[in-house]
Amino acid sequence: MQKRITWIDQARGFSIFLVVYGHNFPTNEPYIYSFHVPLFFFIAGMFHPKKIDFAVLKRRAKMLLIPYFIWAVALFLFWWALGRNYGNSIELNLSPLKNFIGVFYAQGGSDYMDWGIPLWFIPCIFLVFVLRAITQKISNKFIEHLLLLVIFTIGFAWPRFFEIHLPWSLDVAAVALGFYVAGEVLKNYMIELSKMRSAYFFLFALIINIMAFYYNPEKVDMYRSIYGNEVLFFVSGFAGSIAFVLFFKIVPVFAFLSYLGRHTIVLLATHIRMLTVIKMIAFFIFGVTVFNFTEAEKLLLSAAQVIMVIPIIWFVNKYAPILDGKVKKN
Repeated sequence: MQKRITWIDQARGFSIFLVVYGHNFPTNEPYIYSFHVPLFFFIAGMFHPKKIDFAVLKRRAKMLLIPYFIWAVALFLFWWALGRNYGNSIELNLSPLKNFIGVFYAQGGSDYMDWGIPLWFIPCIFLVFVLRAITQKISNKFIEHLLLLVIFTIGFAWPRFFEIHLPWSLDVAAVALGFYVAGEVLKNYMIELSKMRSAYFFLFALIINIMAFYYNPEKVDMYRSIYGNEVLFFVSGFAGSIAFVLFFKIVPVFAFLSYLGRHTIVLLATHIRMLTVIKMIAFFIFGVTVFNFTEAEKLLLSAAQVIMVIPIIWFVNKYAPILDGKVKKN
């Protein structure tokens, strides 16, 4: 069993908080999107096992796919019974059948996943794991690296030639594989870095991240396979991942983020619904009907959503840990 490294958990907690914050549409959303999902994949790669057999693959499927489908079905039923009758959903007149298909397809935007778009990440990261497991089995390192490059290139090429989003975001998984392998390869090097050298690399990587973001002509959205300039996107995502992982190595004092980093599935599944609860309270108690939040309020809303999810995390881990991807080893 791998020993948990607190500062890596904190970096992962930071990335999941950015997901919540980004879904409140702050003005710095384009910058957040330039690296926060690549950061998630990069950190996941840092925990990739050295050896993979069927038992490991089966366990990973249990950790990711069982909670995904349980949460997806539950959120779809909530949406079908209640959510589709309010807000943007009723204005868009979305199809219940398409959204039911979306439970299994795990792609397609609001037309297919209005019940819970953030959950797209879970099947996608499972596919990333499978792709890496396949390439890992190749004994010839040149062929292994060549295949990784081909998969990565196909991931970028797919949305340029086809408008169809593949099931479980397979095309996105091909791109994400680049960040995943980078995390796998750089993990030990980053662990062994001194704090002083970590600080130098942090500043350098952050500057590269910001410059690549600035010059990328389009806002990135990995879920929708929107990358703008692919080279600048990868440089920004890669440099941003290194910068923020090293930041938490330099300043590993955010214990609360470490907690969030260990419970990402529940946060992905429920944080949007917490915003729904907040808006319902604002409407029924205070009569608020227009939700134009200031930048400070968006940050506070994000913090409130996370805090509201904590009792759910506690309940799930006490009574149904599988919903948080917790599976006992045989």
